[in-house]
Amino acid sequence: MRKLRLPKAHRNRELALLLFACVVNAGALIGVQLGALGRIDPEMLALCGALASLVIGLHVCLRFVARDADPIILPAATVLNGLGLAMIYRIDLARNVTGWSAASTRQIVWSSIAIIAAIVVILVIRNHRVLFRYTYLFGFGAFILLLLPLVPGLGRTVGGATVWIGFGDVVNFQPGEIAKIFLAIFFAGYLVRTRDTLAMVGKKFLGIRFPRLRDLGPIFVVWLLSMGIIVFQHDMGTALLYFGMFTIMIYVATGRLSWVLLGMALFLGGAYVASQRLSYVHGRFDAWLDAFSQENYEKVGGSWQLVQGIFGLAHGGFTGTGLGQGRPNLTPLAESDFIITSLGEELGLAGLFAILALFLILVARGLRIGFSTRDDFGKLLAIGLAFTIALQVFIMVGGVTRVIPLTGLATPFLAAGGSALVANWIIVALLLKLSDGAKPEPEEVRSA
Repeated sequence: MRKLRLPKAHRNRELALLLFACVVNAGALIGVQLGALGRIDPEMLALCGALASLVIGLHVCLRFVARDADPIILPAATVLNGLGLAMIYRIDLARNVTGWSAASTRQIVWSSIAIIAAIVVILVIRNHRVLFRYTYLFGFGAFILLLLPLVPGLGRTVGGATVWIGFGDVVNFQPGEIAKIFLAIFFAGYLVRTRDTLAMVGKKFLGIRFPRLRDLGPIFVVWLLSMGIIVFQHDMGTALLYFGMFTIMIYVATGRLSWVLLGMALFLGGAYVASQRLSYVHGRFDAWLDAFSQENYEKVGGSWQLVQGIFGLAHGGFTGTGLGQGRPNLTPLAESDFIITSLGEELGLAGLFAILALFLILVARGLRIGFSTRDDFGKLLAIGLAFTIALQVFIMVGGVTRVIPLTGLATPFLAAGGSALVANWIIVALLLKLSDGAKPEPEEVRSA
């Protein structure tokens, strides 16, 4: 008697969705070329075809080492990455930039590195539970990564934020993007070890039972870390991302709403004090609250960039101007911070809804993985990683649409930026590994 595994239907489903994703991305690229150039450039299509082959390679790896992995996450990430690349290429065409100086060329290179990094994670991490053993090592690594931009001669200040490190005049990298993954692993491991203490009941106030004063240390430490990022690195978006991730993970670990309320009160209080004491934070709030005033519109670092992005969204309307037909290049940083407004102008509100729906699917699958994972560490890690993507999207979409003050984060998979791409593809790989571990044992049939 020998055992035979039944075919893995969801791997075949993933392959079908991947092929459809590649068709969508090729269509977007061709649409950009026809709209902006009036012809098709086979060289760019060939480069993007090489990226598609790497994604198929990742799919093949999953067939061997993660046969039960979620079949939706990889196609969703592929479409988002492809749409972002098409729009960055479109902006390069509008600016008449080619070669290595073109953001789209660098994006292709970084996308290749990111997908290869995801393949390495899939092959090296055979069981996500091994990460739990190195909880405090990941925490120490995140601390070191966050300090690197402050090292004289190594750190780089871009757009007023000291969050980059540079190697010569060519390569810049944002270590905070990798730090967010390390922090998610550290938070998950730490909360699994200490959640019984953090869930201890305290005094009841307004119908909600708050934790004891002695148990507030962890959230104060993360709050101080977030405030330090605002003060020393001038990066409000990253501070909000880290603190929000920890707050939601401690809520999931303990099941107590009081931690969320405490977290919101701490961050809002810190943000208010920063807006009164730090000129650059105060300027962000002024540009947010009164973007269309003449004074804020004209002053250096004011609301001109934000207003240009809003005009671009308005120009797109519901159906958009069509790929290659708009003028997204009129907005500064249209390929990075304002990639959402660029896509909104040429794809319209309908296109933006489709993109946000892809993010919603990606996050929902991540949360589903978390709630179906059999171990507590995997549950917290999956939810933390999924929420990280969700919060980044909210911060950037909310910023360019004036829901919240504008901050400097990269919209996952869409915006130009190598460090963010690498980090987000690693998150995809970790979610795929977690989903493989969350599935029940493979079905088996007996055959003579």
